[in-house]
Amino acid sequence: MASLMQSVDDRTQLAGANRFEVLLFSLGKDEITDREEVFGINVFKVREVMHAPTITRAPDMPNAVEGMVSLRGETIPVINLPRFCGIDHTENPEVLIVTEYNRHIQGFLVHSVDSIKRLAWSEVRVAPPMMADQHGGLITAVIEIEDQGLVMIMDVEKILAGTEGFDDEDVLYQGLVAQEETVTVLFADDSIIARKQIQRTLETMGYSFIVATNGKEAWERLTQMADEAEKSGEQVSSKVQLILTDVEMPEMDGYVLTQKIKEDTRFNGIPIVMHSSLTTESNTALGERVGADAYVGKFVPQELSATLLKVMAKSKK
Repeated sequence: MASLMQSVDDRTQLAGANRFEVLLFSLGKDEITDREEVFGINVFKVREVMHAPTITRAPDMPNAVEGMVSLRGETIPVINLPRFCGIDHTENPEVLIVTEYNRHIQGFLVHSVDSIKRLAWSEVRVAPPMMADQHGGLITAVIEIEDQGLVMIMDVEKILAGTEGFDDEDVLYQGLVAQEETVTVLFADDSIIARKQIQRTLETMGYSFIVATNGKEAWERLTQMADEAEKSGEQVSSKVQLILTDVEMPEMDGYVLTQKIKEDTRFNGIPIVMHSSLTTESNTALGERVGADAYVGKFVPQELSATLLKVMAKSKK
């Protein structure tokens, strides 16, 4: 299973070209629907894939958390993904996908892994509402893959929120201070959970915001505002003062979005902050190469707020 993984450098270069690699896996045949569907997760979030080791049960854990495992000196939670998604079958999942994102390491128990596919974000589509509501609202995007059919890309940030409960903790937003200045932020993120967190942070700071669900939508909104500003003799910066973008998004990723904005002189002076669960040095370095003014990991509201304030202060000099 380890042979599935490749070098981080290769994947970083893919990200800069609006491409990525997805690990395909199955949660087993659902006894209710009699179907075995294919799911996907960005390989950049995957540390390794292995046969499930011995899992230690612990009391008072959320229902979908199978227990804990010790892995190379680290104790990590193991989430039974079929159970989390409400898929009923008698077979126990025996494959562990170890993931790292949002500064957390966790394992996902799945039925099987298939392969890694190299894809373009432009081929990925936002999940239609009917499909997005499946499996507890976990499906954030879909893609048609030859010999695999329709593959559903999971919102892994929502899995983390659902098992750890941090999305509902008011303490996360303590210390944020409302600002006196008027600022409008356009932010793009395909995760429902992330959008809720960003919105709450901006509201607490007293900032207005415009929401886009992916890079393509954000680009379309920005170019529309630029056209309107040009007709009225205004600057785009009078309509939006800061852009906040995720990295992984269907149709257009955050790197390409950032590069397109920075290459268009109509958006001169509008800073861009990349906000991602991918926080390795290579991801941050790529953000800098495409012109991002700052790169902040998900999700610590105080860090996001401090970054936005710092970038806004710098943009006024």
